[in-house]
Amino acid sequence: MGNIRVLDEQLANQIAAGEVVERPSSVVKELVENAIDAGGGTVDVTVEDGGMKLIRVVDNGSGMDADDLRTAFQRHATSKIRTGKDLFAIRSLGFRGEALPSIAAVSRVECVSSAGEGGLAHRIVIEGGAEQAFEETAAPKGTDFRVKDLFFNTPARLKYMKTVQTELGHITDFMYRLALSRPDVAFRLHHNGSQLLDTAGGGDLLNSIASVYGTATAKRMVPVRMDTPDYGIDGYIATPDVTRSNRSGITVVVNGRIVRNYGVAQAVIAAYHTLLPVHRFPVAVLRIKMEPELVDVNVHPAKLEVRFSKEAELAQSITAAVRGALGKETLIPSGMAAQRERKAAMPQAVQEQLPLYGSSASSRLPTDSRKWNKPAGTGSGSGYSAPAPSYGGPERERKLTASETSRLLESLAPRTVPESSAPAAAAASDDTPPAPRFPKLFPIGQLLGTYIVAQNEEGLFLVDQHAAHERINYEWFFDKFGKGAGASQLTMVSQVLEFTSSDAQSIRARLPLLESVGVYLEPFGGNTFKVRAHPDWFPQGEETALIEEMAQWVLSEKSPDVAKIREASAIMCSCKASIKANQPQTTAAMEALLDRLSVCSNPFTCPHGRPIVVKFSTRDLEKMFKRVM
Repeated sequence: MGNIRVLDEQLANQIAAGEVVERPSSVVKELVENAIDAGGGTVDVTVEDGGMKLIRVVDNGSGMDADDLRTAFQRHATSKIRTGKDLFAIRSLGFRGEALPSIAAVSRVECVSSAGEGGLAHRIVIEGGAEQAFEETAAPKGTDFRVKDLFFNTPARLKYMKTVQTELGHITDFMYRLALSRPDVAFRLHHNGSQLLDTAGGGDLLNSIASVYGTATAKRMVPVRMDTPDYGIDGYIATPDVTRSNRSGITVVVNGRIVRNYGVAQAVIAAYHTLLPVHRFPVAVLRIKMEPELVDVNVHPAKLEVRFSKEAELAQSITAAVRGALGKETLIPSGMAAQRERKAAMPQAVQEQLPLYGSSASSRLPTDSRKWNKPAGTGSGSGYSAPAPSYGGPERERKLTASETSRLLESLAPRTVPESSAPAAAAASDDTPPAPRFPKLFPIGQLLGTYIVAQNEEGLFLVDQHAAHERINYEWFFDKFGKGAGASQLTMVSQVLEFTSSDAQSIRARLPLLESVGVYLEPFGGNTFKVRAHPDWFPQGEETALIEEMAQWVLSEKSPDVAKIREASAIMCSCKASIKANQPQTTAAMEALLDRLSVCSNPFTCPHGRPIVVKFSTRDLEKMFKRVM
């Protein structure tokens, strides 16, 4: 009937461009990936007006001869795929063979390429998909690709472009991640004459991280490495004091390709559990190596999203690797940026040899840190304790009575710590115990009734007493909730909870979930429930409020399970059972709190991810008082 016809080549390329060329960053991605696949060790990218006016990519790769240069602009032309089997073992970045003709169909393209060392090159000019010139010229080995006036012949596409800054943001984001994925390649990015990126290309990932995120962040990165029969995982993760407001700080590289995979990103985030505040996310650069057959890169048109054949195992390995790396670090943030610069600027061995006051050995601080908790002139048996802080009124100036101190110390008495919370034992072949992650601290006072002021030979420390006690209690309650309902007791006084009709129906369906953590409710008529039993170790006086919170949590969760309610319940209990701000403490109570904190599995953040301890090193203090310059 003559209704079906074959599209002409130029129109087909314009249609294909709608899939391949979404915005200027799409062009940058295709051209830079081609430059890398061609073996380019140096890739220079220059853009003007967010890439709408000009995108220029110059590399020193293998280049193309005359025949290849012309063929490259034909549809489905590629040097990276030979047979159908190659689709399941892709090792290059670009491979579809539609990028160059699609780009040329919606822009003005000029490409100069040389495949030899003699300087002979060829130049092709294409406008709107039509070849305008093809000639010999002179150029060094490699390819110089220029794309001008993107979408000049497709005004409908042009009007959907965003501002210059938005389009530039997409370009820089891609280039930054590419620099992190290929530290062996030297990348340079310029926009309107300003340099935005410059990497050395020596293969050092940490140097690339410094080029992208800055030296301060690079100095807070921790190496990660794990090998399994199927995967090799390595890279760097930032300490919890370096965060972002979204997941954009997580870069995942699979076999040299930047990818997006929700499961992998969540595996990284899971490793920071209770280490980061709510709505804050880590910075990480993880490289994953595997056999190409184990990953499918064809699930996304731009090859950004991938699917793994053993994704659950990979996620578990990533979480374990990241958590293990963080578990070896002392995660106490510095109170001053100068501390970060100093610690990273010199080897640890050199730091330990630095004199703290002057250059003579006799001027160093006492090596016996126990002397720090005594004023001048007191002996080891003086029984000195720091005076209680003054808050401006007689009632608040008083010290705690003996009975009050006794009760407080009883609440801080050492409890059974879960096996996972105990410090790791020394290796059987090594008689030297491992260095503790948490330093020994000696309290010298209290600030605003909220912060414990402590010290040791390393400097001054401020400890949030509520956050510290919350962490201690969290780990204790988490262990208790893990043992189920064994310690539940019948309530002596009736406690009744009332809900709306819909909430009451939901609670009825989720009663087994509450029972899994020892809370037993039974219908008491209408929309009310009676608390029949709860664990006997619930914070005294807070039982009803706590059970109400747990019930509301169960109602608010879309898919609650035993692990989640155990976690949430431990956090609720720990907050209610912990000492609060503006509560003066005796020196004995502060010492007990710090001792218990030191044996926690994570003594650095509260269950909500807030820091517990902040450090001001002796060096920081000396700089503040101009003792050193």
